[in-house]
Amino acid sequence: MCTVPMSAAQTLPPPPKQSNLPTLGDTEREALSPLMERKLGEEIMNDIRRDHDFLDDDPILEYLNNFGNALVDARPGARGEANFDFYFFCLRDTQLNAFALPGGFIAVHSALLLAAQSESELASVLGHEIGHVVQRHIARQLGKQRQDVLIPLAAIILAVLAAKAGGGGDVGLGVFAAGQGLAIQRQLNFGRDAEREADRVGFQIMGAAGFDTSGMVAFFQRLQTSMRNYSDFTPAWLQSHPLTTERIADIQARIREQPYKQRLDSEDFYLVRSRARVLQDDSAQGLVDATVFFDNQMLQQSRQQTAAAQYGMAFVALKRGDTAAAQGWLDKARATVDKVTPGVYGAAKPVAPSSIFAYTELEIELAQSKDPVMLKKALADADLARGRFPLSRGIAHKYAEALIAAGQAELAAHYLRDQVQLYKAEPELYDLLAQAYSALGKQALQHLALAESYVLQGGVLSALDQLALGRKAPDASFYDQAVIDARERELQARQRDIMGEKDKRDLMVQAPGFKVEASTTGKDKDKGVDADAAHGFHSRLSPAPFRDLDALHKSNQ
Repeated sequence: MCTVPMSAAQTLPPPPKQSNLPTLGDTEREALSPLMERKLGEEIMNDIRRDHDFLDDDPILEYLNNFGNALVDARPGARGEANFDFYFFCLRDTQLNAFALPGGFIAVHSALLLAAQSESELASVLGHEIGHVVQRHIARQLGKQRQDVLIPLAAIILAVLAAKAGGGGDVGLGVFAAGQGLAIQRQLNFGRDAEREADRVGFQIMGAAGFDTSGMVAFFQRLQTSMRNYSDFTPAWLQSHPLTTERIADIQARIREQPYKQRLDSEDFYLVRSRARVLQDDSAQGLVDATVFFDNQMLQQSRQQTAAAQYGMAFVALKRGDTAAAQGWLDKARATVDKVTPGVYGAAKPVAPSSIFAYTELEIELAQSKDPVMLKKALADADLARGRFPLSRGIAHKYAEALIAAGQAELAAHYLRDQVQLYKAEPELYDLLAQAYSALGKQALQHLALAESYVLQGGVLSALDQLALGRKAPDASFYDQAVIDARERELQARQRDIMGEKDKRDLMVQAPGFKVEASTTGKDKDKGVDADAAHGFHSRLSPAPFRDLDALHKSNQ
């Protein structure tokens, strides 16, 4: 998917001057190194990818990562000394929220994606979360908490001394309570300061990337409205985040110092929102509600809104299994996008082709794979699409699916082996590779590919089960057995480390003054954690892709 285009008529002023944000000290760096941050983020992602609410949808993931990484690139040094890759993803959730995990993993709730009225508003949210990562708030929070652990301990000692001095139990209890209160207040103060810092970094990123910075104020106001019930009944001094009104005032003051920037939204922004609306609730009633929404949206005069509504109707029809209606609506959406409308921007520049349209057409065609004519068309269209969109991961996956469906498993296996060497962290590729090996009757390689898919998703025990099945496969050669044994020893050692890390995590969580403030699925109410803060972690070791599948395949030829 292409990065978000800007109008040809648009001229960008120089990026805003960077402010002097605090430099992280050695204490914070010792608490959590950049490499450890990334490791913890990968461990959390292992859990998230297995969750039902993780929207594992290629067009949505592709758009968010292209859009989000364009924002990251607008700020030099944002990837840190370890040069981490940021990863943006979407969770199915009805709450307006987004959060950053350790190491550059940033989540957006589907409700927030639907609530954003422009790409500038979406950029304000992602920029804020990027700010949390850039300023290393998780490492700094651990550094503060490590210091705050001493406060309750010191309070206990003072309480004992007060009681011995004749002050009685009430005096000792009062000293202890005061110490606990001081530790909690310091944590709350750090949370408020971190949010302000993230706002300022996000504002700078928006300006440098050419977005309208007033989008941050517009979205904060919408967020304030949605959270009014919560904010009205919670004292300001008990909130870990600063009041939204304070944040709005701070950003408004900064906007007055910046020149106005106008930016046209991309077509993909509207298409992705339509797709997210359907996927947020794909039950029968959810599809009915989405249909009503798209019907009303088509009454609007905006060409982008109309095309997005027609695309949404196509996706609804596809979910219902009506491929003829889906193709009809998709053709209408394409015609609307290609239509030149009068106006300032009407004839300035033709709209760039969208990989989302190509991906959806392949979805429709592959849904009719039992028809030989349609399957042949799907394979030809997929081959053409991967040439037009060589960087699209979704198109690459659909091309492999088309090859397997068309009975070209050998060609699919060759293509996928090349893909896993380039994109080692995509479990979908290993799943498809396992399908190709299954079609070829190569059982040992099939189980090895599935094992790597499970490893990438954090399922070390499931991966070990697949390796055991691969060892028993009738076509497993001596070389296969040797590779399986080596990989099994590695995974068994990793599993032992996982259990050790779990014990360490449990001890850390039980330590005085430690507070977990993260959620992997956004369900903060029922899991007893704060998804809004989202600066915490779980413990599982990150996976390492298996690198010998190509050699294994060649040894079996």
